[in-house]
Amino acid sequence: MRVPKIGMMIGIFCMLTTTCLVVIAENVDQLPEPKVTTASANSDPRVIETTLLPARRYYAFWNTGDENYARQALSPDFVDLDLPDGRPQEPTGPLLASQYFRAAAPDLSLSVERAWVIDNQVISHLHFSGHFSGSLGGRKGDGRAINFDAVDIYTIKNDRIATNWHLEDNLTLMKQLGVITP
Repeated sequence: MRVPKIGMMIGIFCMLTTTCLVVIAENVDQLPEPKVTTASANSDPRVIETTLLPARRYYAFWNTGDENYARQALSPDFVDLDLPDGRPQEPTGPLLASQYFRAAAPDLSLSVERAWVIDNQVISHLHFSGHFSGSLGGRKGDGRAINFDAVDIYTIKNDRIATNWHLEDNLTLMKQLGVITP
């Protein structure tokens, strides 16, 4: 039996689409998920999921160091609202920050303790952990454990993080790295 070309093309398209959807679904399943997510009682669960997706991609970036997650999460004109001195704006800033930090703690991992989804914003309580087994600013690590928290506030536009305001517990981190003596 001969299959018309249009039928074959539709069949191939359906196979490719299904494959793409499966890959996307598998990728989403691998993204860190908040332990607790809070949103308004009348919020549409699909809107919450869509708003949270770029944040989950950004969590995956910080959890793995894989820059592809950051590129998927951040708008090309991303703005860090409290940019540290010397760090460039746009997605380049977080990429460099991650490289710098992973040089000190190559096994850095992240857990998302809680996320609040409010309109087009995601507020995240993040917990970072790892070991100071690399080097930081000329200081060689001795393998000591590091654990610190951070709060990020993302504004989502066009399915990407457009802005981020963040606050890290740098005092705890610097004590754990031995940079500051308690």
